[in-house]
Amino acid sequence: MPTNDYADTLRVTFLEEDRQEPIAVAADLAALLRSARHSIDIAIYDCRLSAGPATMLRNALEAALRAGVMVRLVYDAGEKPQSSADIDERGTEPTPMETHERIEELGLPSSCLRAISGYRALMHHKYIIVDSAQVWTGSLNFSDDSMRRMENMVVVCQSSRLAGYVRRDFEHLWETGRIEASGAFATSPETLIYAGRPAPTDIDFSPGQGEAINALIANRVAAAKSRVVICSMLFTSSRLLRALSDHVSRGVIEISGVYDGTQMSGVLDQWKGRGDLAWKIAAVEDTIRYGALVGKRSTPYRSGASHNFLHVKTIVVDDTVLTGSHNFSHAAVANAENVLTISSVALADETAAYARRLANRYRRQQMV
Repeated sequence: MPTNDYADTLRVTFLEEDRQEPIAVAADLAALLRSARHSIDIAIYDCRLSAGPATMLRNALEAALRAGVMVRLVYDAGEKPQSSADIDERGTEPTPMETHERIEELGLPSSCLRAISGYRALMHHKYIIVDSAQVWTGSLNFSDDSMRRMENMVVVCQSSRLAGYVRRDFEHLWETGRIEASGAFATSPETLIYAGRPAPTDIDFSPGQGEAINALIANRVAAAKSRVVICSMLFTSSRLLRALSDHVSRGVIEISGVYDGTQMSGVLDQWKGRGDLAWKIAAVEDTIRYGALVGKRSTPYRSGASHNFLHVKTIVVDDTVLTGSHNFSHAAVANAENVLTISSVALADETAAYARRLANRYRRQQMV
């Protein structure tokens, strides 16, 4: 193994169903919060924690406030999806409505909170900025299900430049209380260190860069030279499906991966009977067949029940990882989302191994 001459400034955690406990995930989050000396800014889509994890985060936030740290939190105040039709239309997974009430579990005073709304759009971010120098982000919500029963990726970046971009997005949400026009600015990569090697990392935000993100993902996939690995709840964007279909027709690029079979089937059912979407159904089915993709049989959504969605939103293209809060659907471009583009052979290989591990696990379950 090569000598690690540099301290890594990029850390990635892969979560799997029933492979970790919420209290352990909350402990990592609490340690991050306790490291703050000046400011903590949080954007979270869903919060529904049991007593142990909630107390751990609440204690960390209260300690920060006592120490004079400025703490602010924005959360989604929109109508959460409740059906497969909503998933297709809104670009996010079904979630119970009562985010307002559950945010109270964190014990923050009202002056530290902002409810964010938008026209037919959701504040779907999951990020934390600490001291304008460190960013925690990915697909993980503040919920027991997300921490224990769902597959998620968490990325932590030590970078004042990337933290500055995320804080710019946060400031817009905090000041306006609205999703519209957030993230409407250009960014440029910062070279972080992962596994001792340079890992150029960029971050983009929708809705301000929503269409550009949709194009970025599709164009990256279209330009793939060796592999495309899907590790995502959904992959329904028209531009992405056209790129995948082109690879399938040429039969040169390796495509593999795992997705949420229950949620994807629900979306495909919504498309049936619409002649203009028949090609998308065929594109999804052809990609699944060509790549032997595996669909996790997650629990169908029911309000108030526990859920185990394959919740991660990640694609590996050659040696680049695209990940964040953004589902790979066109509807997601209107939501407040983020996507990281990370160029790292080591991380791409680890993420591909993660997808392969999940695919093997859920393939075995299908055989039972």
